[in-house]
Amino acid sequence: MIRSVPARFRARFLATCALAFPTIAPTWAHAQAADGTEADNEITIYAPIRDAQEAALKEQRDADNLVNIIASDTVGRFPDQNSAAALARLPAVAVQRDQGQERYIQVRGAPNRWTSVSFDGVPVIGVDEGGSSRAFRFDAVPAVILNSIAVNKSLTPDLPADAIVAQIDLRTASPFDHRGFNIQGDLGYGWMGLGGGEQRQASLRASWSNDSFGVIAGLSHYRRDQVTDNREFSYDGDGILESFDARNYLLRRENNGAFVGLEWQPSAGNRIFAKAVFSEFKDDEQRNQYTFLLGDAISGTRGATGGDLVGVPVRSSTEFGKYRTRNYINTLGGDHEFGEGWQASWRVNYTRTENTTMLPIVLQTMTSETQRPSMTYDLSDPDLPIISLYSTVPGATEGSFVRGDALATLDQSAFGFNLALPYAGDTTSDSWTFKGDVTRELDGWTFKAGAQYDDRKIKGAVIGGSTIYLSPLLAAIGADDLPAGDYLTDKDWDTGMPLGITLKYIDNRRLNRDLGAALDALQAAGLYDPADNIPATNYYDIGEKLLSGYAMAKRDIGFGQIIFGLRVEHMKQSINGFIDVDGTVEPLGVSHSYTDFFPSINAKFDLSDDLVLRGSFQRGISRPSFGAIRTGASINDTVTPGTISGGNPNLKPEYTWGADVSLEYYLPGGGVLSLGAFHRWVDNVLYESMTIVGDDTYDTDGVDRSGYQFTSQFNGDKGRLYGVELSYLQQWSFLPSPLDGFGFQGNVALLDGSFDTPDRQNAPFPGTSKTIVNASLFYEKYGISARVSYQWRDDWADTLGGLGLGAGGDQYRKAYGNLDVSLRYAINENLTLFADLTNLTNETYVGYQGDRNHPTEVEQVGRRYLGGIRFSF
Repeated sequence: MIRSVPARFRARFLATCALAFPTIAPTWAHAQAADGTEADNEITIYAPIRDAQEAALKEQRDADNLVNIIASDTVGRFPDQNSAAALARLPAVAVQRDQGQERYIQVRGAPNRWTSVSFDGVPVIGVDEGGSSRAFRFDAVPAVILNSIAVNKSLTPDLPADAIVAQIDLRTASPFDHRGFNIQGDLGYGWMGLGGGEQRQASLRASWSNDSFGVIAGLSHYRRDQVTDNREFSYDGDGILESFDARNYLLRRENNGAFVGLEWQPSAGNRIFAKAVFSEFKDDEQRNQYTFLLGDAISGTRGATGGDLVGVPVRSSTEFGKYRTRNYINTLGGDHEFGEGWQASWRVNYTRTENTTMLPIVLQTMTSETQRPSMTYDLSDPDLPIISLYSTVPGATEGSFVRGDALATLDQSAFGFNLALPYAGDTTSDSWTFKGDVTRELDGWTFKAGAQYDDRKIKGAVIGGSTIYLSPLLAAIGADDLPAGDYLTDKDWDTGMPLGITLKYIDNRRLNRDLGAALDALQAAGLYDPADNIPATNYYDIGEKLLSGYAMAKRDIGFGQIIFGLRVEHMKQSINGFIDVDGTVEPLGVSHSYTDFFPSINAKFDLSDDLVLRGSFQRGISRPSFGAIRTGASINDTVTPGTISGGNPNLKPEYTWGADVSLEYYLPGGGVLSLGAFHRWVDNVLYESMTIVGDDTYDTDGVDRSGYQFTSQFNGDKGRLYGVELSYLQQWSFLPSPLDGFGFQGNVALLDGSFDTPDRQNAPFPGTSKTIVNASLFYEKYGISARVSYQWRDDWADTLGGLGLGAGGDQYRKAYGNLDVSLRYAINENLTLFADLTNLTNETYVGYQGDRNHPTEVEQVGRRYLGGIRFSF
């Protein structure tokens, strides 16, 4: 595999590693001095892996609720480029990948919308492409800007209630983590196993502090040039292959981060700080796609294991898409101790999140029958069709066609320009948060109360675009009609999947530029208006004002503690958009106001110095996505009954009651063995389907549309999610030297659950694998830190299909496992060499419909190799 990488990449990689090799000496790494303070129940991590691990476990043990902690130094021992990958090492946490890159996390197998996120204790909401989810995109947050990550699996009243299975706090670094001047960072270079594209990363963090004042700033960058190999399939009503796509993507993905912090500690127990964090995810994708429309062949046979067809239409789709996600997070806050047993904290935060998509798609087809290839195809392996192509020639009778001579490959220059789809989407959220808390300790009791106000404005549009038939328009103004042959390169697809033919890349960048110029010419001629790219019904403007207050008490009972309290949240929501009534666009606004009560109780019992029993009971909420609750809809009055499709502004939030119990045994040498169980009872579960409108929401101009068919997202009935979690972490210091450097970190989660709708019972929750396994064998000694890590999850439902959620239309994802290796060698306390080898199993990600003989998507991204040096002074 290494020999297949271009020589210039291998040379850069070796040069990066060689920078430090002349300085290697037989010195052991040792811990930097730990000199810090504890504030807000946070443990600042200063030391290498074992000390970082012990400090994180100490915070976990002392916590008031059920929580898992991962420290930044632990993250550095894994090949984790973003925060989603780092979180996937924790118990019952699975990761959702997009083309191999970790994007979302699913705690306890639940839908990602059931997990909320905060930065340094201040909640932030996510805006995905088109507002399709409130889920936070972790691929926009580089792991290197974080100091630690906490996954709160049970809630106390001082945490936002918008978290059914978990609340995740991403914690950034403090200048007081290191006294005096400190600078640390890394440089890395590597390549991708599929296609040989480069990887590169760099980060730099500098801080200075004295006894009362500190400043910190940092930058991070990661980029990789990736090939994604992809096949996609569709089937007819009899389950016979109707079409399949051969796809290959050239990606450049990039993560950038920057942060700065100022902190003043005028006296013991008092601090004021200001932090600003910027993070972004950039994705430029050149997509090459050929769709073989088997079901539209002139003649021939199709079967479950193969086919023999004459005159198969082929459609070409090319695009150069640009996707951007950016977060701007700014926080001013303070923590204070005054009087006897009094504490107070306050936060003011402004967060802006942006998600933009530019996706101009060019579609081309073979127009004449004799241009269309005839073909045979073999489905011995249903994931990987093998095709043979032939020419199509006139038959013996007029109007008939038969198979001709064998063809070496598809004539990619024979496609005629058809249409363009300038798809786009743009969603932004602007949020202000004001938060204050007061704590009082008195005679074995700790009382805490606080309030929070969130003011959010979300503007966006569901991704969409107008269909532009450019051929006649271009001809009308004398412009070139972008022939496919002009953009064909001489480079073969980089692929690890057999197809039977070889295809060449299209120059999508140049095609995209020429398409833009053609559209500009059409606009100048008055034949095209870019304002029409996104239909008015796709837009939405949503305002949310959330006022929260809570009160809680903690009672120390000698051998443990009990925490109980109540959180109250009042939401005022305004939803504005447009409806399209038979071609006439009209505005529509809907408002909601509701108050919810969220009681909770958390108990912790110290059965011994090392054995802790926990239990909790709580109520939580999950609010629908912005795109789902938009008022925008298309209305058709010309059919009977009339139809409406679009958003559903009357969606109710999902509510849950939840119970947790865990038994934690803290082992010598910074280890833990834990067993936990949980259960969530959920009302108003969200799902996609069709129903009757049932009210006057869409009535205009005296037209009663309450009886129209409405296709959208709806609230189902009750559901439940439950499972058990087993986790073990320990360095085996009881073994004789040098074996005492070995250790193990692993966890397994066994999960299950379902929900009901008016049309279906026991539908699976999308995203819920019944088994999730994370396992790492590590060695930490003599300056060596080596880990072999394996992650596995079994099959899960990805999309529930069919109106009324018919089970036969459900789409699933096949189980997969990822094997990673990370190597670290500390030359001394200032310099460490590293090498990360990722996805060594070269995993293939497979989606299927109903059963494994009907794959819908097969995708492979290849292995990744990265090496470099870390430094700290």
